[in-house]
Amino acid sequence: MSPALAQRALLLAAVTLLGGVIAPPGGGWYEALAGLESQRVYGRPTACGHVLERSTMGFAHPVLPCGAKIYLGHAGKEVLTQVVARGPTPRGVQFGLTEALARELGISGRGTIRWRFARRT
Repeated sequence: MSPALAQRALLLAAVTLLGGVIAPPGGGWYEALAGLESQRVYGRPTACGHVLERSTMGFAHPVLPCGAKIYLGHAGKEVLTQVVARGPTPRGVQFGLTEALARELGISGRGTIRWRFARRT
């Protein structure tokens, strides 16, 4: 891993951890750029242990732990989903969406999403 990529991953981890610690009740929303995962990931096992199918609802993230549950919002829709794969994500985006999740949110290609951690019960 290049030093710049390692530094970015460390920064994202710190922001994620800080957001989880100081998030207001109900959770704060953050913005990020999301894009579709590559077609070549389907049918293969991920580092999180999932075999991705076109119907899999989830996303890849380079820092968030496997199985972390978050809400993603876009265009008035909000979906509870989870990390099903580790990065790398498509170039220039923080969240790599599966086809099913992108379709549910109404994203084709790339788009800005809102996200927040799901509350633990």
